Amino acid sequence: MHADPQRPPFQGLDERWLSWMGGPHGGLYGVVAAALNWFGGPLGVVVPLALLVFLMARKRWGSVFYLLTTYVGGSMLVVQVLKFLVDRPRPENPMVRVDHGSFPSGHAAGAAMLVVMVGALLVPAARRRAWWLGGTLFTLAMVWSRTWLHAHWLSDTVAGAAAGAGTAMLTWWIFRHRLAREG
Repeated sequence: MHADPQRPPFQGLDERWLSWMGGPHGGLYGVVAAALNWFGGPLGVVVPLALLVFLMARKRWGSVFYLLTTYVGGSMLVVQVLKFLVDRPRPENPMVRVDHGSFPSGHAAGAAMLVVMVGALLVPAARRRAWWLGGTLFTLAMVWSRTWLHAHWLSDTVAGAAAGAGTAMLTWWIFRHRLAREG
């Protein structure tokens, strides 16, 4: 990606996908995409903060440290550093306000990261299969939303989801013994 951010090898697929994401951009699809855009933006901070407060109230300090490490590490160190290093241009005429750099998608990363964090911290192991299925569908909806709004290329969203889930799984593995002691 970094070798040629203007024209990576998968640009043809990205352009074909973006053409499928053409208009019209109203109705129910517009409402869903706008809600997911908002969830990945301002509300994307509220949910982890609420989870943080909940965990602090329950005195689950290992979980608090896992959440902070994952959220800061995934959002700042992984996504923002990659955006800075790659600096891939976004598709033309995004329908929502965007920041610099298209690769990777912070919204997709945040969705996948949140799914893994909640699964690790709150969902009993016996119920995780259903959680992972629902979480995958939520992350795919975020991927669709970001491309439908022309805010990202498809490859940006796939990379973002992989970066977010990967960061959360890696930190889960690092904290696994401490989290297991907390139940």
